[in-house]
Amino acid sequence: MKINKRINDIIARDSMAISTTTREHYPFVASHGSGDFVFDISGNKFIDFSTFIGVYTLGVNGNAQIRKAVKEQVDKLMHPAFTDFYSEPPVSFAEKLLTMFPKGFGKVFLSNSGTEANEDAIKLSRLFTKRQYLIAFYNSFHGRTLGSLGLTASKTVQREHFGPFNSVIHTPYPYEYRWKDPKDCATDCIEHIKKYILSKEVSPREVAAIFIEPIQGEGGYIVPPKEFMKELRELATEHQILLVSDEVQSGYMKTGKFLALDNFGVTADIYTMAKALGGGLPMGATIYKKSLGDMPAGSHANTFGGNLVSVAAANASLEYVKRNMLSLQKMVKQKGSYILKRLNQMKEDYEIVGDVRGIGMMIGVELVKSKRTKEPAIMERSKVLETCFREGLLLLPCGVSTIRIIPPITIGQKNLEKGMDVLEDAIKSASS
Repeated sequence: MKINKRINDIIARDSMAISTTTREHYPFVASHGSGDFVFDISGNKFIDFSTFIGVYTLGVNGNAQIRKAVKEQVDKLMHPAFTDFYSEPPVSFAEKLLTMFPKGFGKVFLSNSGTEANEDAIKLSRLFTKRQYLIAFYNSFHGRTLGSLGLTASKTVQREHFGPFNSVIHTPYPYEYRWKDPKDCATDCIEHIKKYILSKEVSPREVAAIFIEPIQGEGGYIVPPKEFMKELRELATEHQILLVSDEVQSGYMKTGKFLALDNFGVTADIYTMAKALGGGLPMGATIYKKSLGDMPAGSHANTFGGNLVSVAAANASLEYVKRNMLSLQKMVKQKGSYILKRLNQMKEDYEIVGDVRGIGMMIGVELVKSKRTKEPAIMERSKVLETCFREGLLLLPCGVSTIRIIPPITIGQKNLEKGMDVLEDAIKSASS
């Protein structure tokens, strides 16, 4: 691993010129990449287990079809002012996207990011129900703009000094590993909504929507019990509350299904997507049932939604997914099973590995100081991530002490195995 002066200079310049964001501790300065690999500006080669925060689901820098479509569109027209004028490519893409959703979904709003998609979902749910309150979950992450930040409850640093927020009430998410009695987890969470929120805090007749991540992302890759999702859907239906599924990180084939919520046998009323949707370029979408209605002209719009270059990338990516759906599903199932098998063996072998959870190739491994106390191993996680980085494996954290494992679903088996070997060596080292 070469960390040269140029890398240190760029990081120093970044700290002077760029507003602070969420940089990782290790000094990764991206240069180029393709498929399973990415290179930094010193020529160091990394296996990608991050998909650059869930974006490169089909491989680093997209695939050849995506890049070709982008290059061709750039020479035609980039910005069509789609919310003011008309253009065919965004319409064609929206029509194609709707074929991936349950029957009855017939409207798409195109934006630039996940937080924008969720902002639109907030406005839609209030418009369609004429209600003002929203319910979201602790550990959730729905974005950083003020409306979606009101839904977010992952870390106080994300909300500090930015409130007060809109009328959002938070409730526990079924986090089985951290629950006193895991078998009661689903029931306890539903009962909390019924007995406290809808009985003591707000009338269900004033609740517009419940926002949920089918698998919590930033919060720690937490997978809820199936019965919880079914009971939540029943509760929402009973009170005519809209259910919004935030698929920004969990959707787009990471779980083996295009919609992560499909793993639980229920459907939402509104879905939000971004990250992988754009094939590597900025793209967000809010998709909702046609029966809900539509927004009055002028009540919601943007400047860059439907950008033709982003649409070209998204369209090429979606065409690839539709054309290869069966092989991709098989791929995710097989590789996800391999990852889980390796991690569960590590769970047996190393005291530091407290919990392993996930669906398909969206998997989290939670590190603890002791399996008995379950005290989060925060420093140990940092050590694992930094060791992996120096050994050529790119990973990202989530939650308090969880590592997310989200390689491209197209990753080669040998590179997947090599990456898992690097991770295990780092966990073994941190354990000692």
